[in-house]
Amino acid sequence: MAEEAYRSPAAQISVTRNGEADMSHEEVFQRDVPHNINSGSITSHFQSSPENYAVNEGVVQVGPYTGITLSILHRDSQLQTAGAVVLADDIKSPAIEKLELMRKWSINTYKCTKQILSEKLGRGSRTVDLELEAQIEVLRDNKRKYEHVIKLAQTLCTQLAQMLQTQRQLGDAFADLSLKTPELHEEFGYNAETQKLLAKNGETLLGAINFFISSVKTLVDKTIEDTLVNIKQYEAARIEYDAYRTDLEELNLGPRDANTLPKIEQSQQHFQIHREKYEKMRIDVSVKLKFLEENKVKVLHNQLILFHNAIAAYFAGNQQQLEQTLKQFHIKLKLPGGETPSWLEEH
Repeated sequence: MAEEAYRSPAAQISVTRNGEADMSHEEVFQRDVPHNINSGSITSHFQSSPENYAVNEGVVQVGPYTGITLSILHRDSQLQTAGAVVLADDIKSPAIEKLELMRKWSINTYKCTKQILSEKLGRGSRTVDLELEAQIEVLRDNKRKYEHVIKLAQTLCTQLAQMLQTQRQLGDAFADLSLKTPELHEEFGYNAETQKLLAKNGETLLGAINFFISSVKTLVDKTIEDTLVNIKQYEAARIEYDAYRTDLEELNLGPRDANTLPKIEQSQQHFQIHREKYEKMRIDVSVKLKFLEENKVKVLHNQLILFHNAIAAYFAGNQQQLEQTLKQFHIKLKLPGGETPSWLEEH
């Protein structure tokens, strides 16, 4: 209640520039303020309400006047804020994040390099899935063999194209001699027609072989290569898994104290993460190899039938069967020397 008396409107006075109270209010102060306060002393009391930290009260006694109390309200809400300012520790600068990523990458690279060298020197152990490793080795061997078949087929196409060029030139020579040699007109004419027919059938065969090469090349360079990319990722995950597994085993063989237990726990967490990654990649590669095998059988089945029927029909001289083979596989021939259709014809 005493504080309420000090805060009465009569006690709130103005102060002059030189620090002295206005003399016109002297009687009011002497009447309202208790006289049991020591004169000449200056005290200050600050009260902070939990509901509002923006208002500070200062109670000041002015020296020359006995029992005069001054209540000054400082409203500095913009200088003081409610609550404490919290700085987030998880906000990191880009430079610190890059350094952290570089540190993790360096540690991981060191462990993986150490694991690879240990395996090559025969000192380290490696995780092996015998069934999956056998499938991967078969796939790589088949890829090499398919690439060899593609090279041989390309060589055959080159040689066949050269032979067709020779046959066309030979047919033109026979036709010219047929016109200039009346007594051998029919004989030269028969040979000219035969060479031109062989060249025409050869062009059909050449189109079939080129289609065969294109299809097998797509299988090797895209489908199989895509699977091999996944296999490389699987092998990298396997090396990381073995590296962290070896690191954990070495820590478990050592002493267990206050210094090593946090390292063992951290190594166990890293091991578990890379183990899950390795298992996921292993399952993905197994599924990929299964689908690849089905697709490979389907593609090669059709292409080998095409290649066989085209070769057999060509050397048997069965022009109708050769053309039927191309229609069966929806192959369109591009005639040599044929003009490219104009823009109006295409549209």
